[in-house]
Amino acid sequence: MGILYDDLVIIGPSEKEGDPRVITVNCPDKTGLGCDLCRIILFFGLSIVRVDVSTDGKWCYIVFWVIGKSTTRWSSLQDRLSAACPSCSSASGFSYFQLRPPKPPDVFLLNFCCYDRKGLLHDVTEVLCELELTIKKVKVSTTPDGRVMDLFFITDNRELLHTKKRQEDAHNHLKTVLGDAMISCDISMVGPEITACSQTSTLLPSAIIREIFGSNIEDEPPCELPQVSGNISITMDNSLSPAHTLVQIVCQDHKGLLYDMMRTLKDYNIKISYGRLTTKPRRNCEVDLFIMQADGKKVVDPSKQNALCSRLQMELLRPIRVAVVSRGPDAELLVANPVELSGKGRPLVFFDITHALKMLNVCIFSVLLYAPIMHVRWVRLANALIAP
Repeated sequence: MGILYDDLVIIGPSEKEGDPRVITVNCPDKTGLGCDLCRIILFFGLSIVRVDVSTDGKWCYIVFWVIGKSTTRWSSLQDRLSAACPSCSSASGFSYFQLRPPKPPDVFLLNFCCYDRKGLLHDVTEVLCELELTIKKVKVSTTPDGRVMDLFFITDNRELLHTKKRQEDAHNHLKTVLGDAMISCDISMVGPEITACSQTSTLLPSAIIREIFGSNIEDEPPCELPQVSGNISITMDNSLSPAHTLVQIVCQDHKGLLYDMMRTLKDYNIKISYGRLTTKPRRNCEVDLFIMQADGKKVVDPSKQNALCSRLQMELLRPIRVAVVSRGPDAELLVANPVELSGKGRPLVFFDITHALKMLNVCIFSVLLYAPIMHVRWVRLANALIAP
């Protein structure tokens, strides 16, 4: 095709301040590519306001219109998006090296101690996100004398945390935010046995699971199409295209909306041939997707249609699950969101939780975060602060 690696992803400037930037992706296609790209865009904290997708099954062309921030690292975003694109050789059939599974990232333990203050956990989490460090597991505890012991199991999206320079950079960023409150800070690579432990999930009691997730979608009776619930309408039509099933979705916009759709379709091994998302006034979104199954056929089985629509409806209605559980004199806030079959979960959930609690002036006494299976966050709150 004559396309260089640097040309796989092009990020153009906005026409004027406040206007969206245009991200153009032109690369070989693969099932789930849209999900992978949306996940990266969400990780960088961008809002997607419009999308156009077109593919012939081998090569795809995707255009994102996104709203960024003054602190957005556009060059890093371009590198991450380019790395997620399949190589040009895969489109030509020479994909021998693509068959090799990717090496799992090295896991590091960030162990630091500091004096406690309100908003501390979010400030630390914000630094880690800015450094493109992914939080896999967290344990936070507060001592009676006002000190905080934090253990973060993290991976580096830049794959440089094993170097002294990268570790010093992380230490200096934390020192800048924490100041004299920081007592100690250490970053070290963990062994395979600790890595395996950090990547296991801790199952919640079945009663808590039902409270957070509700009944399983497989256990729910099939619903007749079209499905309309709340502010969400989902319809499927096989009459408008000889080769594709048209999925039309009308719903309210929320953070990560497109990622929630793409993640669901990827888990069902659904291919998107053409697609468009547009945002309307009052945060309304309209989505048209021309899809097919992995075998290249339409989705004509009513049971498969209902299962897919029910799953989409559930993920769009409740992208995350939240519950407050009483624990004696205190309370626990439990937040969970489903993850992809690959084990990757929604980015920045922990960041968003700590940010919301900081804005609400809520005191956090302890945290347990289990990843990647369920991405459950346990946050202990002062009872008086959550009382109505």
